[in-house]
Amino acid sequence: MSKLVDDFQSGRIERRDFIKKLSILTGGTAAALGLLPLLDSQSVNASALSLDEEDVLSEFITYPGATGEVIALLSRPKGEKKLPAVIVIHENKGLQPHIQDVNKRMAKEGFLAIAPDALSPLGGTPIDDVDGARTKLRELDGEQTTKDFVAAVKYLDTHPLSTGKVGCTGFCWGGALTNQVAVNAPDLDAAVPYYGRQPVPEDVPKIKAAVMAHYAGDDERINAGIEAFEKAMKEADIEYQIFVYEGAQHAFNNDSNPSRYHEEAAKLAWKRTIGFFKEKLKS
Repeated sequence: MSKLVDDFQSGRIERRDFIKKLSILTGGTAAALGLLPLLDSQSVNASALSLDEEDVLSEFITYPGATGEVIALLSRPKGEKKLPAVIVIHENKGLQPHIQDVNKRMAKEGFLAIAPDALSPLGGTPIDDVDGARTKLRELDGEQTTKDFVAAVKYLDTHPLSTGKVGCTGFCWGGALTNQVAVNAPDLDAAVPYYGRQPVPEDVPKIKAAVMAHYAGDDERINAGIEAFEKAMKEADIEYQIFVYEGAQHAFNNDSNPSRYHEEAAKLAWKRTIGFFKEKLKS
């Protein structure tokens, strides 16, 4: 595969022929198209295509969404038994390697995990251009994007390796979208937004999932909405937990960002998240 990648990136092979050959190597056109955002970066090398790890199998797939085929990274523990499923939603930089890693971590915990790329309608996340990814995200239609992620709930609910129990978690932009998935997907069983903008109070009663929300202590803009969110959940009799991590900043879970990463808060929030999913998504 490394020679094929070199030939493509050096211009010795045309894109159409490259996709055909890559489809054969990856097992299908969907997987090949899912890899293109990575391969379009001149800085990536063939080792980036080695997605499988010792205990986890990962592959790029597509599933039907409101905007068309949605690219996503699907990760699962090795084996063929049915598993509870979790959607992992990226930050405002698209489906970057960090979130791909979070998806694999979720799989290692015993879940069928999927990390959709919100930028699928625009060709996928440009891995080598974070600022460009942010700009592209602002071009998306919010309602259609929410529908693309709600479609992931249906996809996992009926996946042959899924038990039919589905949770959702997301970070920053993805935390806000996690809340919207909870509002718009009555079949969702559990939602864990990390420092995400809250839904408007009148939408909260639509939530059927149990909620665990994580917030940074030093995050005034996002935290301004906690009180109204909690009040609305109480009034709607929604099962919920809220945790605020003092001394942590917005994006404290992102260990690829040393200026924001807060190890103690991140590890505690992750432990709580996994425990919550294992409890709420059990068959």
